[in-house]
Amino acid sequence: MELPPFGFVCVHERLLADGIAHEAEWMAESARGARAVAHLWQGTPGWVVPRRTTALPSWPAVSARHGSALQVRRSGGGLVPQGPGIWNLSLAWPAGDATPADMHAIYAALCGALAAAFARLGVSAAPQAVQGSFCDGRWNLAVHGRKLVGTAQAWHRFGRVQVVLAHALVIISADPAELTDSANRLEAELGQGAPYRADALTSLAREVPTLPDLEARTLELLAEQFARVVPPREA
Repeated sequence: MELPPFGFVCVHERLLADGIAHEAEWMAESARGARAVAHLWQGTPGWVVPRRTTALPSWPAVSARHGSALQVRRSGGGLVPQGPGIWNLSLAWPAGDATPADMHAIYAALCGALAAAFARLGVSAAPQAVQGSFCDGRWNLAVHGRKLVGTAQAWHRFGRVQVVLAHALVIISADPAELTDSANRLEAELGQGAPYRADALTSLAREVPTLPDLEARTLELLAEQFARVVPPREA
């Protein structure tokens, strides 16, 4: 399976305080326009957690303490960081004849396209689970056994139109040790989970430390990989 063609990738310059709500809007936009849409964006500092977290006895106190720094998504998985040095790629398109049974083919296509973009930076990444990383799964992209990218997928029907959302979270310059410490503190507050390991994570800054303007170059390559045009930017 191949990903659909995207007219362009929209790069958001401002931080998005509620990426979950924006992704829902982009899915609805895709359904209305019967077209594929692509966005690169950063969230405000905090964490996205799965809905099951809200059933924990500790959730009311933790949620009150952190406020808008915690966002809840409908899907499963684990907690996912947001903030400086972390970029999200959100792709949405009408599914057509596809069904959720095709999700692994979509994951494979997404990981293949991401790996092709990173290869142009001299980084060799491959899908694999990485024990000890946050929100671990078989469709991580890892470098030398360390997680660089997490992926997720959601399906939603808008009337008669079913839309797929394929999401990737890329650690560009955020510090893996700091992300791990923060994740472990949050998990401890929630009263769940074994500690994550800092050596289970990596970043593009760690893999290509001498490349100038790494963030700008990475965004450029991702835009070229998924749309092959110069992306417009939104304030």
